[in-house]
Amino acid sequence: MAFFPNIKSAWKRLFSDTGATLSEEYVGENAPKVVRFGLYSVVIIFVFITVLGIYWSSEPTEFNVIENGNAHSKQLVGATTTSTLIKVVEVLLNKPGGYLSNDILPPGVWMDNLPSWEYGVLIQVRDLSKAMRESFSRSQSQSTEDYDLSLAEPRFNVDHQSWAVPWPEREYSDGRDYLDNYLTRLKDQETYDAQFYARADNLRYWLGTVEKRLGSLSQRLSASVGQRRINTDLAGSDGALQSTYTPKELIVKTSWWQIDNVFYEARGTAWALVHFLNAIEVDYGNVLAKKNALASVQQIIRELEMTQQPIRTPMIVNGEGFGLLANHSLVMASYISRANAAIIDLRELLSKG
Repeated sequence: MAFFPNIKSAWKRLFSDTGATLSEEYVGENAPKVVRFGLYSVVIIFVFITVLGIYWSSEPTEFNVIENGNAHSKQLVGATTTSTLIKVVEVLLNKPGGYLSNDILPPGVWMDNLPSWEYGVLIQVRDLSKAMRESFSRSQSQSTEDYDLSLAEPRFNVDHQSWAVPWPEREYSDGRDYLDNYLTRLKDQETYDAQFYARADNLRYWLGTVEKRLGSLSQRLSASVGQRRINTDLAGSDGALQSTYTPKELIVKTSWWQIDNVFYEARGTAWALVHFLNAIEVDYGNVLAKKNALASVQQIIRELEMTQQPIRTPMIVNGEGFGLLANHSLVMASYISRANAAIIDLRELLSKG
């Protein structure tokens, strides 16, 4: 039976040698240089990526649309709106970290708040460029669309998350260049093939799109707590039909994973609209003054500016409506809904003679 004590002593020597090896050679100053270098490198890279991610997460600040417009051309109808659209695209592409929505490497691949912000801004860029192509630059429905605007608008509709061909950054940059070409032709007093028409009807056209965007955002933000809603899809439409049946009551709730994304999409939407409406106030000043609508535009801007207040919490809180914790989505929905209601009133005001 002397065999078993030998096994026992062998195991004891093995574990004691392993323990000495781990404690003396792989920990502290006695560790091999390669191992220590690798550990230090991992720590340094992790800290660097974390700090870089925090820096990239900062939202761009607002810029002065009047100063930006005056840098291109003073007292030229359409210059402020066009230059503001160009500047918003440049901010989208050139902010800290650049364009992040299609990143496949850290830290951009881990970030979702600022890419959601980018998407909100991009939707407004798409809507305004479409309005400029179809309405702002055309005198009548049968008039010819502007060449540069017809090339710019589809560039902004490239998939915002595509990381291969077509690259969003390149397409959006090309769209900006076409807008810049349009602005250059707009400033040329010797040619007449580039125009910007400040009329009440084409302003209503764009505001109608904004109204629907804000209405959708308001619903998605409010659904952060979940609620039963009466189906009003066909309300007020006598004889109207829809393709598939839907129940009279709907339970609507935004996914817990999407709450912060919707919140930052609303922030990006409001950020872009603040600049576009400030530009509209300049270019459509005479129209708004004759309709006594300047105060309405300024109130819409004021409501949207409230959505840009600093966020003093590390995460978007989703408390109950009247619960102990705040619900940032409901606060955002309040400002968005009030701005949307003011836009509805403004469109009604512009429709009157």
